[in-house]
Amino acid sequence: MVQSSDTSRIQFNFGQRGISFLFGLVLFLTCACGKSPQAKAEKVKTSSTAAPVWSDSDEDGIPDAAELYSFDDRTNFRRWFATIAEMQFYNLSEAWNPEQRDCAGLVRFAWREALRRHDRIWFQGMGQGYEAFAPDVKAYSLEKGPLGEKLFRTEFGVFAQGDLSSGRFSEFADARTLKNYNVAFLTRDRRQFEKTNLLQPGDLLFFHQPQARKYPYHVMIFLGAARIAGEGASDWVVYHTGASPQDKGEVKKVRLAVLAEHPNPRWRPVETNQNFLGFYRLKILQ
Repeated sequence: MVQSSDTSRIQFNFGQRGISFLFGLVLFLTCACGKSPQAKAEKVKTSSTAAPVWSDSDEDGIPDAAELYSFDDRTNFRRWFATIAEMQFYNLSEAWNPEQRDCAGLVRFAWREALRRHDRIWFQGMGQGYEAFAPDVKAYSLEKGPLGEKLFRTEFGVFAQGDLSSGRFSEFADARTLKNYNVAFLTRDRRQFEKTNLLQPGDLLFFHQPQARKYPYHVMIFLGAARIAGEGASDWVVYHTGASPQDKGEVKKVRLAVLAEHPNPRWRPVETNQNFLGFYRLKILQ
């Protein structure tokens, strides 16, 4: 689990507490980001699966019908995905199952909700503060998508239609599963991508801390320019610290520039940190 003091909250009191922010940002890992699949699954809605074309032309394990190809669909998905994740920092949605609140759970929740049809019922279920951040994805919705609620690949291999019934796709994915089967590597040097603006909202950061033997992987979501209290910066990330029997954890929002100076070098998102695996992009956006 990664923890940091409440001084990392910057919504209203950053100026008042900014001096002590870095010293209070103490993160450490526990077994938070890899709850077992036996944990109570996220609340899901009944879905009717469309009749997709089961090809995998890029052989990345994700069916073509589940990938987003148009510029508008990719942009709109990113906006929904990143903003839903950011909103959890300010007000946890009741639609997010408390038993699934960890670092990977935040990714799963934002991903799933970004693909839904955002109608009046959806807004009522999410809670206060939500609005139409972007048009809905047009290629498909979660309710009528090719994978249904089983968005996450769980094994290596080229996609085959039998994967859906054989357990190679699931409603659950811990941080390791997300990293190994559902994203594509971009870079470990953020400066390279910042110069060309290639890092996009919704890209993911992964860390590996081998001393946490049970669940050594941790994931964060890159926001870019935050929707709320962005302060003109374009390097915000959001993540859940993870939960344990003693601590429910919480969602944190912080700039990469701050993490790069973290007092514990293991949590710096820099190329020289061997525990930082790099930046990755969801395969559905590749």
